[in-house]
Amino acid sequence: MIISEVQLRFFTNMTINCRGQLLDLSIPKVMGILNITPDSFYDGGKLTNEEDVIKQAEQMLSEGAAILDLGGMSSRPGAEIISEEEELRRVLPHIKNILQKFSEAIISIDTIHATVADESLKAGAHIINDISAGRFDEAMISVVAKHKVPYVIMHMQGLPNNMQQNPYYENVITEVMDFFIDRIAVCRKAGIYDLILDPGFGFGKKIEDNYSLLRNLKYFTQLNLPVLAGISRKSMICKLLDMPPDKALNGTTVANTIALLNGANILRVHDVKEAIEAVNILAVYTTH
Repeated sequence: MIISEVQLRFFTNMTINCRGQLLDLSIPKVMGILNITPDSFYDGGKLTNEEDVIKQAEQMLSEGAAILDLGGMSSRPGAEIISEEEELRRVLPHIKNILQKFSEAIISIDTIHATVADESLKAGAHIINDISAGRFDEAMISVVAKHKVPYVIMHMQGLPNNMQQNPYYENVITEVMDFFIDRIAVCRKAGIYDLILDPGFGFGKKIEDNYSLLRNLKYFTQLNLPVLAGISRKSMICKLLDMPPDKALNGTTVANTIALLNGANILRVHDVKEAIEAVNILAVYTTH
Protein backbone atom coordinates (compact mmCIF):
# COMPACT_ATOMS: atom_id res chain seq x y z
CA MET A 1 0.00 0.00 0.00
CA ILE A 2 1.11 3.55 -0.66
CA ILE A 3 0.72 4.58 2.99
CA SER A 4 3.34 2.12 4.25
CA GLU A 5 5.81 3.31 1.61
CA VAL A 6 5.63 6.99 2.42
CA GLN A 7 5.33 6.47 6.21
CA LEU A 8 2.82 9.29 6.33
CA ARG A 9 1.51 10.73 9.58
CA PHE A 10 -1.58 12.88 9.03
CA PHE A 11 -2.10 13.57 12.73
CA THR A 12 -0.39 13.33 16.11
CA ASN A 13 0.18 9.80 17.34
CA MET A 14 -3.10 8.15 18.29
CA THR A 15 -2.76 4.47 19.08
CA ILE A 16 -5.60 2.39 20.50
CA ASN A 17 -5.15 -0.95 22.21
CA CYS A 18 -7.47 -3.54 20.69
CA ARG A 19 -6.97 -6.31 23.23
CA GLY A 20 -3.24 -6.43 22.65
CA GLN A 21 -3.28 -5.38 19.00
CA LEU A 22 -2.11 -1.78 18.70
CA LEU A 23 -3.85 0.19 15.97
CA ASP A 24 -2.21 3.49 14.99
CA LEU A 25 -4.94 5.92 13.98
CA SER A 26 -2.52 8.72 13.17
CA ILE A 27 -2.66 7.12 9.73
CA PRO A 28 -6.37 7.06 8.72
CA LYS A 29 -7.92 3.61 8.84
CA VAL A 30 -10.97 2.11 7.15
CA MET A 31 -13.73 0.30 9.05
CA GLY A 32 -15.78 -2.06 6.90
CA ILE A 33 -19.50 -2.38 7.65
CA LEU A 34 -20.92 -5.89 8.05
CA ASN A 35 -24.64 -5.56 8.74
CA ILE A 36 -26.10 -8.87 9.91
CA THR A 37 -29.59 -7.41 9.63
CA PRO A 38 -32.65 -7.83 7.42
CA ASP A 39 -33.51 -4.12 7.37
CA SER A 40 -30.46 -1.83 7.26
CA PHE A 41 -30.94 1.10 4.88
CA TYR A 42 -28.46 -0.02 2.21
CA ASP A 43 -27.31 -3.60 2.71
CA GLY A 44 -30.01 -5.10 4.91
CA GLY A 45 -30.66 -8.75 4.05
CA LYS A 46 -27.55 -9.11 1.86
CA LEU A 47 -25.60 -11.11 4.44
CA THR A 48 -27.96 -13.94 5.26
CA ASN A 49 -25.68 -16.84 6.15
CA GLU A 50 -22.21 -17.78 7.39
CA GLU A 51 -20.77 -18.16 3.91
CA ASP A 52 -21.93 -14.68 2.82
CA VAL A 53 -20.49 -13.04 5.93
CA ILE A 54 -17.12 -14.81 5.66
CA LYS A 55 -16.90 -13.92 1.96
CA GLN A 56 -17.64 -10.26 2.65
CA ALA A 57 -15.22 -10.16 5.58
CA GLU A 58 -12.49 -11.71 3.45
CA GLN A 59 -13.03 -9.18 0.68
CA MET A 60 -12.96 -6.22 3.07
CA LEU A 61 -9.81 -7.44 4.81
CA SER A 62 -8.07 -8.12 1.49
CA GLU A 63 -8.96 -4.61 0.32
CA GLY A 64 -7.36 -3.08 3.41
CA ALA A 65 -10.01 -2.76 6.11
CA ALA A 66 -8.33 -2.39 9.50
CA ILE A 67 -11.58 -3.03 11.40
CA LEU A 68 -14.74 -5.01 10.67
CA ASP A 69 -17.84 -3.46 12.25
CA LEU A 70 -20.56 -6.07 12.85
CA GLY A 71 -24.09 -4.88 13.51
CA GLY A 72 -27.08 -7.00 14.42
CA MET A 73 -29.63 -4.19 14.74
CA SER A 74 -30.50 -1.59 12.14
CA SER A 75 -30.23 2.03 13.27
CA ARG A 76 -31.64 3.54 10.08
CA PRO A 77 -34.22 6.33 10.56
CA GLY A 78 -37.47 4.78 11.76
CA ALA A 79 -35.89 1.54 12.96
CA GLU A 80 -37.16 -0.11 16.14
CA ILE A 81 -34.86 -1.35 18.88
CA ILE A 82 -34.74 -5.16 18.89
CA SER A 83 -34.23 -7.48 21.86
CA GLU A 84 -30.80 -8.37 23.16
CA GLU A 85 -31.56 -12.04 22.53
CA GLU A 86 -32.28 -11.46 18.84
CA GLU A 87 -29.23 -9.27 18.41
CA LEU A 88 -26.99 -11.88 20.05
CA ARG A 89 -28.48 -14.59 17.86
CA ARG A 90 -27.52 -12.59 14.81
CA VAL A 91 -23.95 -11.56 15.70
CA LEU A 92 -22.35 -14.09 18.04
CA PRO A 93 -21.87 -16.95 15.54
CA HIS A 94 -20.24 -14.59 13.04
CA ILE A 95 -17.74 -13.20 15.55
CA LYS A 96 -16.49 -16.70 16.23
CA ASN A 97 -16.51 -17.71 12.57
CA ILE A 98 -14.61 -14.64 11.40
CA LEU A 99 -11.94 -14.98 14.09
CA GLN A 100 -11.55 -18.68 13.37
CA LYS A 101 -10.92 -17.88 9.71
CA PHE A 102 -9.03 -14.58 10.18
CA SER A 103 -7.39 -14.68 13.59
CA GLU A 104 -5.78 -11.23 13.27
CA ALA A 105 -9.01 -9.45 12.31
CA ILE A 106 -10.08 -6.60 14.58
CA ILE A 107 -13.83 -6.79 15.16
CA SER A 108 -16.01 -3.93 16.32
CA ILE A 109 -19.56 -4.57 17.54
CA ASP A 110 -22.18 -1.96 16.74
CA THR A 111 -24.62 -2.20 19.64
CA ILE A 112 -26.47 -0.18 22.29
CA HIS A 113 -26.99 -3.19 24.58
CA ALA A 114 -24.56 -3.92 27.41
CA THR A 115 -25.35 -7.64 27.35
CA VAL A 116 -24.62 -7.83 23.63
CA ALA A 117 -21.37 -5.94 24.18
CA ASP A 118 -20.36 -8.20 27.06
CA GLU A 119 -21.08 -11.48 25.27
CA SER A 120 -19.49 -10.25 22.04
CA LEU A 121 -16.31 -9.25 23.84
CA LYS A 122 -16.21 -12.63 25.59
CA ALA A 123 -16.46 -14.20 22.13
CA GLY A 124 -13.40 -12.29 20.97
CA ALA A 125 -14.56 -8.89 19.67
CA HIS A 126 -12.18 -5.97 20.19
CA ILE A 127 -14.14 -2.69 20.04
CA ILE A 128 -17.62 -1.49 21.01
CA ASN A 129 -19.31 1.01 18.69
CA ASP A 130 -22.29 2.52 20.53
CA ILE A 131 -24.61 4.97 18.76
CA SER A 132 -26.02 5.95 22.17
CA ALA A 133 -22.64 6.62 23.81
CA GLY A 134 -23.81 4.68 26.85
CA ARG A 135 -27.04 6.62 27.36
CA PHE A 136 -29.54 3.89 26.47
CA ASP A 137 -28.19 1.11 28.69
CA GLU A 138 -26.70 2.23 31.99
CA ALA A 139 -24.57 -0.94 32.23
CA MET A 140 -22.74 -0.29 28.94
CA ILE A 141 -20.03 1.97 30.37
CA SER A 142 -19.11 -0.51 33.08
CA VAL A 143 -18.99 -3.40 30.58
CA VAL A 144 -16.60 -1.53 28.29
CA ALA A 145 -14.48 -0.48 31.27
CA LYS A 146 -14.36 -4.06 32.57
CA HIS A 147 -13.06 -5.41 29.28
CA LYS A 148 -10.67 -2.46 28.75
CA VAL A 149 -11.48 -2.12 25.04
CA PRO A 150 -11.78 0.91 22.75
CA TYR A 151 -15.19 2.58 22.76
CA VAL A 152 -16.76 4.56 19.91
CA ILE A 153 -19.14 7.17 21.32
CA MET A 154 -21.57 8.71 18.85
CA HIS A 155 -23.78 11.77 19.04
CA MET A 156 -27.46 11.25 18.28
CA GLN A 157 -30.45 13.46 18.90
CA GLY A 158 -33.45 11.31 19.79
CA LEU A 159 -33.90 7.60 19.05
CA PRO A 160 -33.57 5.78 15.71
CA ASN A 161 -37.36 5.61 15.39
CA ASN A 162 -37.81 9.37 15.81
CA MET A 163 -34.41 11.01 15.30
CA GLN A 164 -35.25 12.46 11.89
CA GLN A 165 -38.56 13.98 12.98
CA ASN A 166 -37.63 17.68 12.87
CA PRO A 167 -34.18 17.65 14.52
CA TYR A 168 -33.17 21.11 15.70
CA TYR A 169 -29.98 22.77 16.94
CA GLU A 170 -29.10 26.30 17.93
CA ASN A 171 -25.53 25.44 16.90
CA VAL A 172 -24.88 21.85 15.88
CA ILE A 173 -21.09 22.14 16.24
CA THR A 174 -21.04 23.46 19.79
CA GLU A 175 -23.85 21.15 20.89
CA VAL A 176 -22.08 18.06 19.58
CA MET A 177 -18.85 19.28 21.18
CA ASP A 178 -20.59 19.78 24.54
CA PHE A 179 -22.04 16.28 24.23
CA PHE A 180 -18.58 14.80 23.63
CA ILE A 181 -17.07 16.68 26.57
CA ASP A 182 -19.79 15.32 28.85
CA ARG A 183 -19.56 11.71 27.64
CA ILE A 184 -15.75 11.72 27.69
CA ALA A 185 -15.87 12.74 31.37
CA VAL A 186 -18.29 9.88 32.13
CA CYS A 187 -16.07 7.38 30.34
CA ARG A 188 -12.86 8.65 31.93
CA LYS A 189 -14.42 8.41 35.39
CA ALA A 190 -15.29 4.77 34.68
CA GLY A 191 -11.76 4.03 33.51
CA ILE A 192 -12.26 4.02 29.72
CA TYR A 193 -9.38 5.75 27.96
CA ASP A 194 -9.36 4.42 24.39
CA LEU A 195 -12.18 6.57 23.04
CA ILE A 196 -13.18 7.36 19.46
CA LEU A 197 -15.55 10.23 18.62
CA ASP A 198 -18.32 9.89 16.03
CA PRO A 199 -20.37 13.06 15.37
CA GLY A 200 -23.25 10.93 14.11
CA PHE A 201 -23.85 11.94 10.50
CA GLY A 202 -27.53 11.32 9.75
CA PHE A 203 -28.50 10.63 13.36
CA GLY A 204 -30.91 13.37 14.33
CA LYS A 205 -29.46 15.82 11.81
CA LYS A 206 -30.84 17.82 8.90
CA ILE A 207 -28.85 17.84 5.67
CA GLU A 208 -27.41 21.26 6.51
CA ASP A 209 -26.41 19.99 9.97
CA ASN A 210 -24.52 17.09 8.41
CA TYR A 211 -22.57 19.33 6.05
CA SER A 212 -21.81 21.78 8.84
CA LEU A 213 -20.34 18.89 10.83
CA LEU A 214 -18.35 17.70 7.81
CA ARG A 215 -17.01 21.19 7.14
CA ASN A 216 -16.03 21.65 10.80
CA LEU A 217 -14.87 18.11 11.59
CA LYS A 218 -11.40 19.36 12.52
CA TYR A 219 -13.01 21.27 15.41
CA PHE A 220 -13.49 18.01 17.28
CA THR A 221 -9.82 17.07 16.98
CA GLN A 222 -9.21 19.64 19.72
CA LEU A 223 -10.28 16.91 22.13
CA ASN A 224 -7.14 14.96 21.12
CA LEU A 225 -9.10 11.80 20.39
CA PRO A 226 -9.56 9.95 17.09
CA VAL A 227 -12.57 11.00 15.01
CA LEU A 228 -14.70 8.54 13.05
CA ALA A 229 -16.73 9.62 10.01
CA GLY A 230 -19.66 7.39 9.07
CA ILE A 231 -21.02 8.93 5.88
CA SER A 232 -21.25 5.94 3.58
CA ARG A 233 -24.24 6.11 1.19
CA LYS A 234 -26.29 8.10 3.71
CA SER A 235 -29.21 10.40 2.99
CA MET A 236 -27.02 13.50 3.27
CA ILE A 237 -25.55 12.30 -0.04
CA CYS A 238 -28.60 10.62 -1.57
CA LYS A 239 -31.05 13.47 -0.95
CA LEU A 240 -28.60 16.11 -2.08
CA LEU A 241 -27.82 14.27 -5.32
CA ASP A 242 -31.33 12.83 -5.78
CA MET A 243 -30.29 9.20 -6.01
CA PRO A 244 -30.81 5.92 -4.14
CA PRO A 245 -28.08 4.53 -1.84
CA ASP A 246 -26.95 1.96 -4.43
CA LYS A 247 -25.96 4.82 -6.75
CA ALA A 248 -24.18 6.90 -4.09
CA LEU A 249 -20.66 5.44 -4.15
CA ASN A 250 -19.09 8.37 -5.99
CA GLY A 251 -20.76 10.87 -3.67
CA THR A 252 -19.59 8.82 -0.69
CA THR A 253 -15.99 8.89 -1.91
CA VAL A 254 -16.12 12.67 -2.33
CA ALA A 255 -17.55 13.10 1.18
CA ASN A 256 -15.00 10.69 2.65
CA THR A 257 -12.18 12.65 1.03
CA ILE A 258 -13.49 15.86 2.57
CA ALA A 259 -13.68 14.10 5.94
CA LEU A 260 -10.04 13.02 5.64
CA LEU A 261 -8.95 16.55 4.74
CA ASN A 262 -10.82 17.80 7.81
CA GLY A 263 -9.26 15.41 10.29
CA ALA A 264 -11.06 12.05 10.19
CA ASN A 265 -8.99 9.16 11.54
CA ILE A 266 -11.46 6.38 10.65
CA LEU A 267 -13.80 6.05 7.68
CA ARG A 268 -16.72 3.70 8.36
CA VAL A 269 -17.81 2.44 4.94
CA HIS A 270 -19.64 -0.18 2.92
CA ASP A 271 -17.04 0.06 0.13
CA VAL A 272 -13.54 -0.55 1.47
CA LYS A 273 -11.55 -0.45 -1.77
CA GLU A 274 -12.71 3.03 -2.72
CA ALA A 275 -12.14 4.40 0.78
CA ILE A 276 -8.60 2.98 0.85
CA GLU A 277 -7.94 4.63 -2.51
CA ALA A 278 -9.04 7.99 -1.08
CA VAL A 279 -6.69 7.55 1.88
CA ASN A 280 -3.78 6.59 -0.38
CA ILE A 281 -4.29 9.53 -2.73
CA LEU A 282 -4.43 11.90 0.25
CA ALA A 283 -1.21 10.35 1.53
CA VAL A 284 0.66 11.36 -1.60
CA TYR A 285 -1.16 14.70 -1.91
CA THR A 286 -0.10 15.81 1.57
CA THR A 287 3.58 14.86 1.11
CA HIS A 288 4.31 16.27 -2.33
